[in-house]
Amino acid sequence: MRVLVVEDEVALRESIVRALREAGNVVDEAGDGRQGLYLGNEFPVDVAIVDLGLPDMPGLELVRSWREAGRTFPILILTARGRWQEKVQGLEAGADDYLVKPVHLQEVQARLKALVRRASGWADPTMSAGDIVLDTTTQRVHVGGQSVELTAYEYRLLEFLMVHAGAVVSKSDLAEHLYDDQTDRDSNVLEVLLARLRRKLDPGGTMKPIETLRGRGYRLRLERETP
Repeated sequence: MRVLVVEDEVALRESIVRALREAGNVVDEAGDGRQGLYLGNEFPVDVAIVDLGLPDMPGLELVRSWREAGRTFPILILTARGRWQEKVQGLEAGADDYLVKPVHLQEVQARLKALVRRASGWADPTMSAGDIVLDTTTQRVHVGGQSVELTAYEYRLLEFLMVHAGAVVSKSDLAEHLYDDQTDRDSNVLEVLLARLRRKLDPGGTMKPIETLRGRGYRLRLERETP
């Protein structure tokens, strides 16, 4: 997933960004509200982390501005303040969840995953579509009850397609969520990655889970299964 981290405390921001990238996420970062506003409006963010005490533009104003601009991605607010009124203000401004500092990085990542799943209609950490089962907690994949070993990029590609099961995803959308801005986004590499993933998910060529829609993109055509 593509995460935007807006936090002015450098050490905290760097630790969150590092942990998220090590977990395989694409991460954009900002140290003030104005920069965060720009990044959130210009890039295809899946979820954002916003500190309430930001310079230039307070976190509450930032959240309101995104919502007024029609940006619907989930937002997790961070606050060093313990007053319940400020947590309520953050949620009423349009945020979806909150954490009080000091935060634990594992909890931050778990909250972000849950927010993205729920925003896409997945309530459970285990996502199923046809014979494909993906556990976002353990990052394990099973097809027809058999474990399938995926590389980090293959897993990220499948997870993105599963989250958006049934929807058409363009090649540029896939690239934006798989690679950061410093990575060479060769479209041929993405095609090779998709071909490898198809072979691993459907070695017999009978299920054909990933559909190519010429000129439009790709779609995980299997119907999602919800508990």
